[in-house]
Amino acid sequence: MIFTSFNFLIFFPLLLIFYFITPFRFRWLTLLCASYFFYLNIKPIFALITIGVTISTYIFTRLIDNVKDDSQKKRLMVINIILILLPLFFFKYYSNINNGIIGLLESFSIRWPLPDIKLFLPIGISFYTFMAIGYTVDVYNEEIEAEKNLGILALFISFFPLILSGPIERAKNMLPQFREQKKFDYNVAAQGFKLMLWGYFLKLVVADRVGIYVDAIYNNIGQHNGTTLLFASLLYPFQVYADLGGYSLIAIGTAKVLGINVMFNFNRPFFSTSIAEFWRRWHISLITWLTDYVYTPLAFHFRTLRIWGIVLALMITFFISGIWHGANLTFIVWGLMQGFFLSLEALTSNTKTKIEDKFKLKEKSLYILVSCIITYVIFASSQILGRATSINDAFTVFRKIATSSGHLFIGELQQLVYGVLAVGFLIVIEFRQEFFTKNQDPLKFNKWYFEHLGYALLVILILLVGVFDGSQFIYFQF
Repeated sequence: MIFTSFNFLIFFPLLLIFYFITPFRFRWLTLLCASYFFYLNIKPIFALITIGVTISTYIFTRLIDNVKDDSQKKRLMVINIILILLPLFFFKYYSNINNGIIGLLESFSIRWPLPDIKLFLPIGISFYTFMAIGYTVDVYNEEIEAEKNLGILALFISFFPLILSGPIERAKNMLPQFREQKKFDYNVAAQGFKLMLWGYFLKLVVADRVGIYVDAIYNNIGQHNGTTLLFASLLYPFQVYADLGGYSLIAIGTAKVLGINVMFNFNRPFFSTSIAEFWRRWHISLITWLTDYVYTPLAFHFRTLRIWGIVLALMITFFISGIWHGANLTFIVWGLMQGFFLSLEALTSNTKTKIEDKFKLKEKSLYILVSCIITYVIFASSQILGRATSINDAFTVFRKIATSSGHLFIGELQQLVYGVLAVGFLIVIEFRQEFFTKNQDPLKFNKWYFEHLGYALLVILILLVGVFDGSQFIYFQF
């Protein structure tokens, strides 16, 4: 079951009814049953992995909480992190490593006795794995106490709005909310439904419409010239943003209707004036997780190296980010590119700040616009590696963009027009949010009837232009 399926449109209203008629002290149980029902509808066998991660995390965090010796606590933490990571590494990386070894040996005319193995990646495993690790580390650092109720912890790890593609939440935010006695609040629920509606627009209208064109180009790289590949590459970040951003908003809105607050995952990243700012606005839950549990400890460890310690910590952190996204070499190079750009900014930040202050550049609209465009182009160039299926394909795209111009491939004009107009609508709405309303509600107006008309228009656009083919969200593959 996914958010864009017909089954979810039946599941969620029924859950709301059962949830709010359930006595307060048993509501967590209703959500736990609903979460496992939601996940079992995707592939029942995957739930066994979630249960295993939950039980391991519960046992070891309780042990950590009850042990006084620091070295023993650390040992327990490390053991649990390894146990949590084992399913992720097996399902996500075993095939690539195994097939890589087979290919390497065959190049030397050596036959590997094992066959080429393809494993299904359990959807959401990268996300709930990070949540379980974060919780374990927080218990070890005594930021929170170990949860004594196994069911509450199981709900945290399997909470259905978050389990498939995040946001990657923290236990200290979620666990207390599962126990709070909240009555149904019409205004809060209305806000949640508005976020869900905007999320559906991003997914069905923006991401899937743009995706039709981008997929047509990237699935046939050899047939297209550099002009077409450049145009598709500049569109692709909008597809990814609308896809994951749409999922995140539906998840946040779904939780909010239930009275549960989940962190926002995006903050209009395409209005960033630097790569550092971009990564503070893009996939916030992942970046803050990496910052807290990877970058900060590494930067502290390398503190004697000063600025070069920061550079080393950045490179390692985004190398891990690349591996998290996938075992393909393309994602590893993608992660290293992000680390390189951030390191370059860190090394030149003092000089840049002096120039900006001297000429008051941050107050000039043209400077802001140019900075946003440069930041976008840098990110879009790195996303070529995220979209290409191999390093060779990525290099082919870069080479053709640099050397092979020509007429832009249009394909089906109507599809392309819908996609471009949807992107334009998104930019206008977010421009208004960024510089005028500063509100998470994308269609917030002073007059209630303008707001209602705006959301009515959104429904019409979704029904008329949305792509209802059941396509999965991009980040399900991660």
